[in-house]
Amino acid sequence: MNGNDRAIARFTMIGHATFHVYELTIPLFVVIWLDAFDVSPALLGTVVAVGYGLVGVGALPSGILADRYGSKRLVVLSMAGMGGGFALVSLAPNVAVLGVALVVWGAAASLYHPAGLSLITRGSQRQGTVLAYHGAAGNVGTALGPLAAAIALTVLEWRVVAVLFVLPAVIGVLAAYGLTFDETAGVEADDGARGAPDGGSSPDANGRIDGLGDLLEQTKLLFVGSFVIAFAIALIAGTYYRGVFTFLPDVLADLPVFEPAEIAGEEFEPSQYAYAGLLLIGAVGQYAGGKISDYRSPELAIVGAFVALIVVTLSFPVATQLGLAATLLACAALGFFVYLEVPIHQALIGTYAPADAHGLSFGYTYLGAFGIGAAGASIAGIVLTYGGTGLLFLVLTVFPTVGLLLGGYLAVKTRRS
Repeated sequence: MNGNDRAIARFTMIGHATFHVYELTIPLFVVIWLDAFDVSPALLGTVVAVGYGLVGVGALPSGILADRYGSKRLVVLSMAGMGGGFALVSLAPNVAVLGVALVVWGAAASLYHPAGLSLITRGSQRQGTVLAYHGAAGNVGTALGPLAAAIALTVLEWRVVAVLFVLPAVIGVLAAYGLTFDETAGVEADDGARGAPDGGSSPDANGRIDGLGDLLEQTKLLFVGSFVIAFAIALIAGTYYRGVFTFLPDVLADLPVFEPAEIAGEEFEPSQYAYAGLLLIGAVGQYAGGKISDYRSPELAIVGAFVALIVVTLSFPVATQLGLAATLLACAALGFFVYLEVPIHQALIGTYAPADAHGLSFGYTYLGAFGIGAAGASIAGIVLTYGGTGLLFLVLTVFPTVGLLLGGYLAVKTRRS
């Protein structure tokens, strides 16, 4: 990587880790909020869902803003807003104010992915390598944020912990703001999206969207050719991700090899640590996926990733019946290959989107992955309720299978062109 790539990598690693520190910490507070605000799970679940939902809904306007104003200020604003949301959480006297605080957090969090990823695909020359570091940092935040919150909540009052969680945002803003880089260094003057008509030009030479007409026109130019296939692959990957991870902690907790143990009078849940370890191994998967997409075409790389996911998904319920060593190996493989796929489909989106519409393309992508893809949680819940773990993983295999067919189509089309 050159100096500009390294600066972009550091910047987006900070932003990505900050996003994921907060994302999976919120569920740990939910258990406490049920008692603190004396509300039903249905009401609190709805309140929390609104905040999470905004992460997907806000992705599209975030992408538009990234194309118009650049990514750096949006990423910094995202981190500051997430910290501000948690500051308001710590002061919430009732569930209504808590809801407002989570809306602030969700709106700020929605800014990150379209802005950060469009910065990588437009600004870096070795985008696969930068995506590798970016993804690995996100997984570290995913694993360490909830772990830190769990430890802090055992010894501190929840409002104090919420205040302490403002610090990651403050540190992130201070660390990121001083980094300088060229946001368009990776875009050649004659750059065009692969598979887009007429080189993938947009209604405005600078990617500006000044009204609904411009948005519709640029959307029509974006959703033609092979970008539609790349978008579908990302949507399928997001649905699989939500489906497999929403109930995985419960699946692991029910395994005989992870029976709770009592240590020094405290109940120890081995499954929780297995889950955290799985997420950390995902950091290695993200790094490997990004590096692969630098040295292999993203079309071939996505085919390989989906083949691996099919094998791992089908074998997971079998492996968990073969003892502790096989279960840990299955968990490691699942964490590695689920996250291996992520930077590859991100590189695929960057390949098939016009350079001046990368923000909009990632806006639609994360609206689909975080919004429509959330249906994966519902699908998994229904299958798990009525069919059990074995059927769950069999149904989940459908998603990488469809992804494999779509990726194979792109690989064949690229080879022929």
